[in-house]
Order: sequence, then C-alpha cells, then structure tokens
Amino acid sequence: MGISPKQFEELQKRMNRTGSYALGENPRHSILLGVDPSLRGTGYGVIQVSDSRQMKLLTAGTVKCSPELLHSTCFVKIARTLRDVIKKYHPTVCVVEGLFFVHNLKTAIVMGEARGAALLVAAEHGLDIYEMAPRRVKQAIVGYGGAQKLAVAKMVQRMLKLDEVPEPDAADALALAITYSEESGKPTLRPLEKI
Repeated sequence: MGISPKQFEELQKRMNRTGSYALGENPRHSILLGVDPSLRGTGYGVIQVSDSRQMKLLTAGTVKCSPELLHSTCFVKIARTLRDVIKKYHPTVCVVEGLFFVHNLKTAIVMGEARGAALLVAAEHGLDIYEMAPRRVKQAIVGYGGAQKLAVAKMVQRMLKLDEVPEPDAADALALAITYSEESGKPTLRPLEKI
C-alpha cells in the first residue's frame, strides 16, 4: 500500500511543524474525569496525573437508578452527581465512552439520553470533552479489544494500586481516564477529536 504524492506532501508539512507531533497528539491534562454513561448505572472516575505520569485515584463511583424511577429523574440524578464531582475535584477534561452497536433501538436511544445528560454537565463546566470507543479502551488497558468487564476492572485496580477491585461501571470510567492519560502528549495515528 503506497501513498500519493499529495499525502506525502501533507505528511512532510506535519513533520516540519515546530512544537507538534507529525501524527497528532491528545493534549495532556492533570485531572481527568472518565464517564461510562448508562441510565441505570452511570460510572464515573476522577484521576490525577503527575508530571512523572504517576496516576492517583481521587474518586470513583456509580450513579445507580432503580427501574422504578422515571428516565427524567435518572437524568437529573446523573447530572447532579457529576456536577458535584466536577465542583469538588476540578477536572479539565472529560472522556466519555462512545456509543457502540446495539441490537435494540430503544436501548440505544436511552443510552444516548443518559450520555447527553453527562455531556451537558461537562460542557457547562467548560471541560474538554473527548469520546473513546470501548474497544480502544479495552485494548489499551488489557491488551485485547474484546476483554470482559472483570478483566478491565482488575487491570484498573492494578494500575491505580487500589486495595479492592472497583465496581464494573466505575472501573470502565476509570479505564477511560487512564487510557486518555496514557495516550496524551504522545504521537498517535488516532488522535481523539473533541466533541
């Protein structure tokens, strides 16, 4: 597989820029919020990353909404919890799990609504917001894009040196933040786009 002369020229332009990587990069942040949105269990996690790239857990949890609650009540609960977390820990970036293929359209709509509640809060507070595919996160954390939730949770526990395995939804949120941290400031073929 070759590249065209125009593609080669574009590549040379990117390589000749001063102060930037040729392949793109994800900007670095020191306090990161990861969000794994879901109507009944939205996971969140905040980590702090030092200049030496050491990661420290600041908080993590799951916004649990019982099936008896109206969807609108769940959205309010998600928004309030995330507002409180942002006000307390002051993250500058929010990494949210991207939508994935679902067989049921109704499920996809409800997931999108919960995701919208989380994105709104992050945008209200001026956070940089990035979306990351679940397979990309699993690949970065476990080394396999089809890894099970428990494998992700155990690796998150190990990477953050936690005494216990975090809840699955909180672990997924932390995995998003960790993956962003690992990829930030490094050249990559797949830089994340702000949303």
